[in-house]
Amino acid sequence: MAFTLAVAAGAAAETVGDAERGVDVFRKCSACHQVGKSAINRVGPHLNGVFGRTAGTVERFKYSKHMQRASADGLVWTYETLDAFLENPKSMVSATRMNFQGLKKAQDRADVLAYLRRFSDNPRDIPESEPTLRLDDPNLDPAVLTLEGDPDYGEYLSSECTTCHQADGSNQGIPPITNWPHENFVVAMHAYKQQLRPHPVMRMVAGRLSDEEIAALAAYFGGLE
Repeated sequence: MAFTLAVAAGAAAETVGDAERGVDVFRKCSACHQVGKSAINRVGPHLNGVFGRTAGTVERFKYSKHMQRASADGLVWTYETLDAFLENPKSMVSATRMNFQGLKKAQDRADVLAYLRRFSDNPRDIPESEPTLRLDDPNLDPAVLTLEGDPDYGEYLSSECTTCHQADGSNQGIPPITNWPHENFVVAMHAYKQQLRPHPVMRMVAGRLSDEEIAALAAYFGGLE
């Protein structure tokens, strides 16, 4: 137990953000986003006060329908959800307009979040670093993205999905899930499973599925015409 705690403490220490370094990391974001006293909306919304803000709520910014849906589901930008979004934007909003591949290094994400923390209304209430549950969590095998699902098994499992989602891919107020790229489907389902995406029904459904079942569903819905 002592060894485990020591390792965990060491890992947390490695991801404590450096706000000064975050200034440099933020340059990757600054083509679309501004932050600070004179920040305005550009290609993306300004990031002042982003911590604790419900997604898709900056005034006078036109969000995509997918971000609006995430907002309606109750997505709030916390340290955990921002960290996941910065690592892979599609983990939180599947069809986000944010054309950004993500910051794959935990230290880069911690640094830029430490920098953004300076522009929060209550910066002392926002931790420099918190443990998060994402696709690189040690309790989740990274090979999950490469699992080859059985589409026939996925079809067998799909009845619960098609009580809401349309198998023909039509959008009737609920986003379609047909023809999704395999990785996007799997990433989204695990984000629900890890309680990062907020929709309560999807959290419940994903929480009951094994990695193999998620892969099977991805294979089935990804192959539908």
